[in-house]
Amino acid sequence: MLQPPVSVVDDVDLRLVVPGDEGLLLTATLRFEACDPYAVEATFRAGEEAISWVLGRDLLSDGLHAPCGDGDVRVWPTVEDDRAVVMLQLSSPDGSALLAADAEGLECFLARTYDAVPLGYEGDHLDVDTAIAELLAS
Repeated sequence: MLQPPVSVVDDVDLRLVVPGDEGLLLTATLRFEACDPYAVEATFRAGEEAISWVLGRDLLSDGLHAPCGDGDVRVWPTVEDDRAVVMLQLSSPDGSALLAADAEGLECFLARTYDAVPLGYEGDHLDVDTAIAELLAS
């Protein structure tokens, strides 16, 4: 049986890592929807510009503790100025970006998503019939 819609949304501060520079401060809105329980949408904003990426929830969670990911998204923990940070490396045909996020803020956001949809119960929140209908309609 499908659960009622649940969203977890939070803004996190990030730093775009630029070699030889302090980097550029960004804000990202992280959005988790229980109807898509394996994903987190991250919308990165710098001024008027906004770019969205869909990231694996478990990839972000695993990246809090160990390097993970391959291909377009890689995540790993590190320490900067005695502070735990999570590095996100995003790559696309248009370019790449290395971002540093506060580990505590990311961990708090992810804990809220796992409260909404516990690990192992993602299938209880999927609306497979609607997903198939949308695929067939396109």
